[in-house]
Amino acid sequence: MRDFSSSPREMLACLWRNRSLIKASVQREVLGRYRGSIMGLLWTFLNPLFMLAIYTFVFSVVFKARWGTGSDSKTEFALVLFAGLIILNLFNECITRAPSLIISNANYVKKVVFPLEILPFVVLLSAMFHGFISLCVWLFAYMIFFGLPPLTVLYLPVVLLPLLLFIMGLSWALSSLGVYLRDIAQIIGVITTVLTFLSPVFYPVSAIPVKYQHLLYINPLTPVIEQTRNILFWGQPPDASVLGVSFIATISIAWLGFTWFQKTRTGFADVL
Repeated sequence: MRDFSSSPREMLACLWRNRSLIKASVQREVLGRYRGSIMGLLWTFLNPLFMLAIYTFVFSVVFKARWGTGSDSKTEFALVLFAGLIILNLFNECITRAPSLIISNANYVKKVVFPLEILPFVVLLSAMFHGFISLCVWLFAYMIFFGLPPLTVLYLPVVLLPLLLFIMGLSWALSSLGVYLRDIAQIIGVITTVLTFLSPVFYPVSAIPVKYQHLLYINPLTPVIEQTRNILFWGQPPDASVLGVSFIATISIAWLGFTWFQKTRTGFADVL
């Protein structure tokens, strides 16, 4: 039985070693999503715009929600909301697909020698592509209504990196668990729905009673969403201490998830 390395070095080396295969897989993933549709990749731009319009109407017009800045601007509300949605959608797309990732690619397990550990990374890059398109839409809208965005936008890769590490760790762990425990997909569906409304996407943290605000920070998406808004819209640099803790925690989570995947993958073929 082959022994798969789970060292931190291998976690990075496997991605670099299979970079050509990852690139081809991401291209197939992105183009395959819209294959056969009339507008093709144009849906990548239209989908976030439609969702933004719906959420803005429901929360700012129907529920008359405001962002606590004293402004009644629906444009401000829409852009602040959209910034949070970019982060939430990136996370949800990867995590909801993770439990069925190996099961839906069973032919790679049984018939050919394939680096299964790259599958979560392919899904992440595909989600990042759609997130990048949404970010471009956000920046375009910001420039139309408010002018040039603040220079703190350049901090975005630094703010997002801990989230990407966290997603990879969870995806490796969940894709393995999904092989042995099929109910995990249903559980994750419930959890992502709960996180959607317990994340400060549709409301600021300040809207929660003070005695409950610390509970919101148990949600790992909260600091990422808050810092993303700060750098994109409010022009505030990220909190260095929060970033430092996030990096240490998410690097550990990524490595633990990779280790679990490598240790359990030898049984995939028997189960599938």
